Amino acid sequence: MAPAIAETGALGRLQELREELRVEVAPAGGAGSFVLPRQSGGDGLLRRRGGVLERLLHHEDQPVVVRVAQPAPDRVVFGARAASRAAAEHGIRRMRFALGVDEDLRGFLRGFARDPLIGRSLRRRPWLRVVRRPEPFEALVWAICEQLIEYERAVAIQRRMVAVLGRRGSDWDGVRGGLRDLPAADELADTAPALLQSFDLAGARAVALVRAAREVARGRVDLHSPEHERAWRRLRAIPGIGAWTVEMLALHGQGRHDQVPAGDLNLLKLVGRLLGGGDPRAVAEERQVRDFFAPYGEWAGLAATHLLAGAA
Repeated sequence: MAPAIAETGALGRLQELREELRVEVAPAGGAGSFVLPRQSGGDGLLRRRGGVLERLLHHEDQPVVVRVAQPAPDRVVFGARAASRAAAEHGIRRMRFALGVDEDLRGFLRGFARDPLIGRSLRRRPWLRVVRRPEPFEALVWAICEQLIEYERAVAIQRRMVAVLGRRGSDWDGVRGGLRDLPAADELADTAPALLQSFDLAGARAVALVRAAREVARGRVDLHSPEHERAWRRLRAIPGIGAWTVEMLALHGQGRHDQVPAGDLNLLKLVGRLLGGGDPRAVAEERQVRDFFAPYGEWAGLAATHLLAGAA
């Protein structure tokens, strides 16, 4: 059960961020089962200062600043500042999802601790989790940006998009260092594809991104609905959005550990090498990647994460 949220007091001297909430969480798997990420990513959305992660999010149109620290192996502390309690609670809830602190992975660890492919990684990294985005729309947008190009180029596109279109923290206390959030779906829906192309996003993907944003902004695609498959089908109807994009959304934005982004180039090469007897030139097909991870069932996506970590 999630611990109750305790309010630490109104910030009367700040007119905009007057609610401050604090939550202390014990990782679901016990001490040693969770480690706060040391990397903040390259897109400019998440920032790490010392041992504290900082992120600007939004609840509807209300901004919320969330900070996360891990003072002990069995303690993770979330703090949020916003204009309302609802916004602060939302920010903490979404960061808890992104970090996976409430996920109990002991069943996965027990079931595959002696697996010949991922067992060693599980024993060395029992805290390893799938990297998630706080909001599924963010996972969808970034997946479209990352289609068919190298990661470094995709990150550069994402940084440009955040710098030009991202929602800012303005003059709030503690946010003046430049925290930004992804543009809202309705804003991206009204963005000219040519502007996105100026960030180095290919023309077809720029159009696909705008069309996907319109589907979300107009309520035709509900990324938070538990009926994930309905949203996936609607998105797949957009030219330029295929299985890999939807699988990235599912795994990194909706918490679906059973989904594997089978078109990931690293997985295609790694599985190809394993199936090909170690041939470094072998590349698997997407179907072979899905079949390869099928024995891991509901944990297929996390198993893929461990396999990649073990091969790094």
